[in-house]
Amino acid sequence: MKDILVVAKLKEGKFEKFMGFMQSEQGMDERRKIADLTKTLGTVSPDKSAVMFKIAVHNMDALNSFLNGSNSVSKPIFEEVMVSYEIFELNKV
Repeated sequence: MKDILVVAKLKEGKFEKFMGFMQSEQGMDERRKIADLTKTLGTVSPDKSAVMFKIAVHNMDALNSFLNGSNSVSKPIFEEVMVSYEIFELNKV
């Protein structure tokens, strides 16, 4: 498993829609294909324009598919709510 940090910028007023999907059964099922959900830490910016998640990823290809629009489940919602995202690999120092 790799520790990964994902930072996503959201369209104005779309935080609730984004979180609704991420916490839905459909969203949770897709996220389980990517990472160990028990190790996920998340936070949101004060103005709800950005979210950040530290995740323990076991399938990088699935993560990339989930975020870049090639996953048929996440594509419609992310096209509606997301402006951009960045992925960082975390290493202990």
